[in-house]
Amino acid sequence: MEKPEATVKNVDLKDVTSECITYKADVNVTNPYSTSIPICEISYTFKSADRVIAEGTIPDPGSLKANDDTMLDVGVKVPHSVLASLVKDIGADWDIDYELNIILTVDLPIFGNFNIPVNSKGRLNSQRYPVYSDLN
Repeated sequence: MEKPEATVKNVDLKDVTSECITYKADVNVTNPYSTSIPICEISYTFKSADRVIAEGTIPDPGSLKANDDTMLDVGVKVPHSVLASLVKDIGADWDIDYELNIILTVDLPIFGNFNIPVNSKGRLNSQRYPVYSDLN
């Protein structure tokens, strides 16, 4: 039996505030069913330099379209204090190596709650973000 599948398409800077930097993960979810599926929650863990730098849960983010792809915008908030501790990783190449683990919990008819894990690894170029110049 087919089940929904998800992939991370992109991770990039979304917003910078006085409290944190928010990264945006574009997650594409394919729903093979002829009915929309409610998303119960999205949970995430964002790691860099082998440390968890952010984790959180987004409750009730909507539904997956029937027989279609749904693009989800998963906001990952990282406090400035945590980013300051990453200066050693940034200093070497001005890139932040990251690992993003996301679990989408959906409510499938007949099965009940079903977790869809999706993971992504990559690099964020910190030279694009002026806030990092304050960390040196």
